[in-house]
Amino acid sequence: MYAFVNGNVIYDCFANAEREVIVDKKQDYHLEYASENRTHTVVVFSRKLDTCDTQDKAITESTVRVIWAFHSEDVGETFLQYHGQNRGRKSVRLLHPGKSTPIDKNTLYFDIRNRNVSVPEKDTTYWCEMFKFPVLDAKHHIIKFEPVIQPGHENLVHHILLYQCDSSQNDSVLQNGHECYHPNMPDAFYLCDVVISAWAIGGEGFTYPPHVGFSIGTTGDPIYVLLETHYDNPTYKEGLTDSSGLRLFYTPELRTYDAGIIETGVWVSLYHMIPPHVPAFVSEGHCPSECVTEVLNEEMPSGINVFGVFLHAHLAGRVLRTRHIRKGVEQEILAYDDEFDFNYQEAHLLKEERVLLPGDSLITECHYDTSDRTHMTWGGISTRDEMCLSYLLYYPKIKFARCQSIPEIIEQLNFIGVEEIYLPVLTWPFTIKSPEEYNNLTFTDAMDTFGWDRNNATRFNKFVLTVPINIRCTKGGEENWENHGILLDAPEINRPFKHPSLECSARSLCSSFFLMAACIINALV
Repeated sequence: MYAFVNGNVIYDCFANAEREVIVDKKQDYHLEYASENRTHTVVVFSRKLDTCDTQDKAITESTVRVIWAFHSEDVGETFLQYHGQNRGRKSVRLLHPGKSTPIDKNTLYFDIRNRNVSVPEKDTTYWCEMFKFPVLDAKHHIIKFEPVIQPGHENLVHHILLYQCDSSQNDSVLQNGHECYHPNMPDAFYLCDVVISAWAIGGEGFTYPPHVGFSIGTTGDPIYVLLETHYDNPTYKEGLTDSSGLRLFYTPELRTYDAGIIETGVWVSLYHMIPPHVPAFVSEGHCPSECVTEVLNEEMPSGINVFGVFLHAHLAGRVLRTRHIRKGVEQEILAYDDEFDFNYQEAHLLKEERVLLPGDSLITECHYDTSDRTHMTWGGISTRDEMCLSYLLYYPKIKFARCQSIPEIIEQLNFIGVEEIYLPVLTWPFTIKSPEEYNNLTFTDAMDTFGWDRNNATRFNKFVLTVPINIRCTKGGEENWENHGILLDAPEINRPFKHPSLECSARSLCSSFFLMAACIINALV
């Protein structure tokens, strides 16, 4: 689909397999305004979100790759000419651009930033450093956070998480940072596991709705925090020193509600396995009703209000969804991105807040494309590993940090014929005892040696969605809810998920219009 502008005329076009641009028989783009001076061409045009034209792309909540090009000269009798290097692309969510909402320029703020971290010459580094929040004499609300990325490091810094730490710490933990998840990582870092804010590459930060803020300055609020920065350095570039981090804006003018974050999805673990050669492998992370009911009945029987969702996966991720189930009935999808872009990850601010009640359950569904991979992809922290997470932004804040699942490992190994493992488990990854073909192999090596092709991988996908699941249900810190660690049967749900749809003729009657402005230097073609 192309919107091609020539002077004061706009053409609805599409490209064929030979990259020829063809004028669409059904013209769905409407020119609203156009002007031109010596330096700029300005064009404003509109179209329906869904034009019911197979040559047009429906505009949804998902990420859209917008491409643009212009020629140095106006179109002549030969119609479109190749634009040369005057072109570009950008991933955006057209219905929710994700721009960080402006706030008063006099709003108080403080920075939590790394201090000249020497980034190692390796593919993936998670760097952790502890900081102390400002000492305040009264309650305040954080109302906005935004990334502060060192210029030139926009592709190096993949994501940043800020965790609340146990308040029993002291200032001795503030001396030096350390590589995260390392055997020599300071013990104090393990006491920081309640997410306060999350940012990922391509995002522009987040502004809380006007009735919600994150509380600081009172008993129980964060004193010490851990900044976790994921550095992605696939070319092993040397000599990198980074001081990126987050800027947090806060105010003494209190909002009505205190906000919190719940991490849901697939428990990050080697037990999350994705075979090679699959164009659309589906993983599901369950936040089951057993966990939700236990937490809400004790903390907030009337339910909590979800106002935003941050979806997260790595390079193989293609489709991410957060589904909401109530009494066995699927509700309107909470958040989705059917065209996920690893390099553009922005929080989804919900158009309408959603109440999560006792008895409800959530499913984080991720589709991966491993067509070009020859080995297993594992759940893990590397960019080449995978994750399937959704962070729920909600209020009022309660003791609810994580609600996740992972398929039971022995059931998964049964698929490739594993019969017995060595007990007690003394090594990680643990070792297989039988059959003979896997004897003394780690479970990761055994899975990798299996004869994966598209057929076997597809069968494994159907199988793994039906095996029992281990549940993670935590309060935060080292505290767990009673349902943490239980084994449940995989829920029976509708697969594959289908977006609610209407007949196109009916849908087009009520589809909204989309208005877009383009300002291009020189002539636009």
